[in-house]
Amino acid sequence: MNTADQKKALRDRFRRERRDRYTAATFVYILSAPEFSKARCVTSYISVGDEPSTHEINQELISRGVTLLLPRVAGKALQWVEWNGDPKNLKETRKLLEPIGKERDDLSDVDVMIVPALHIDQDGYRIGQGGGYYDRTLPKMPGWKVGIVYPGEITGDLLPRDEWDVRLAAAATPDLIVRFAK
Repeated sequence: MNTADQKKALRDRFRRERRDRYTAATFVYILSAPEFSKARCVTSYISVGDEPSTHEINQELISRGVTLLLPRVAGKALQWVEWNGDPKNLKETRKLLEPIGKERDDLSDVDVMIVPALHIDQDGYRIGQGGGYYDRTLPKMPGWKVGIVYPGEITGDLLPRDEWDVRLAAAATPDLIVRFAK
């Protein structure tokens, strides 16, 4: 089985497992990481369905005066748009909530990037939803990259990876932050 087939099979399994054991949780604990204490610009996303909730994280970052950038799909790429926390500045596109506004051209000041994942392995590699948007974005983005997952979604088993997969610096659950050795 090739890597693409392995990843597809794992995505199907991880989605099923997440659906079966999903319970709402807050992930605001991630903000206790020292990287957030100095952060002035953070990328996040609007979680949907049974994804780990980013709602409280996003609202807390905005209340701290942090510039919050959210992704918007543009072809095969992600554009980053500043969001002020107002739901009126979001629109639904293909079951995703995306920010309305002008794309931000300069991303050099991004301090932290919150990344969605279905599973993260012991080396910091993730399996995402399979669109490749974050695979294309992560290498271009500065800052500390942390994935958020539920307990049990950080695995000691190595996940299949391709040459374009980018290692995260850390993974966070509602009550744990795991840093990966460099």
